[in-house]
Amino acid sequence: MEENQCCCCHKTKERSEEEFRGLMNRLKRIEGQIRGLEGMLEKNAYCADILTQAAAANAALNAFCRELLANHIRTCVARDIREGNDETIDELLGILQKMMK
Repeated sequence: MEENQCCCCHKTKERSEEEFRGLMNRLKRIEGQIRGLEGMLEKNAYCADILTQAAAANAALNAFCRELLANHIRTCVARDIREGNDETIDELLGILQKMMK
């Protein structure tokens, strides 16, 4: 099997320890924000306060996606283009369309 594939239908990517740690830390903070939202709802917090916290969680998730996308373009996309794999451009365009909804 190729380096970036674990089976016939799913690609994988080896990340540096620094990249993995940074992305994982972002996700853990987002997870904490979501748990905080649950707690606010359970405690009947004021709607505007919950919405403010939800907006912060949404912004954090968007920041995670921007970082992951930048890493993807710098590594996977650049590599595939250099190797002549133009399908990656279509894949990237599809990802961007989903992110912009």
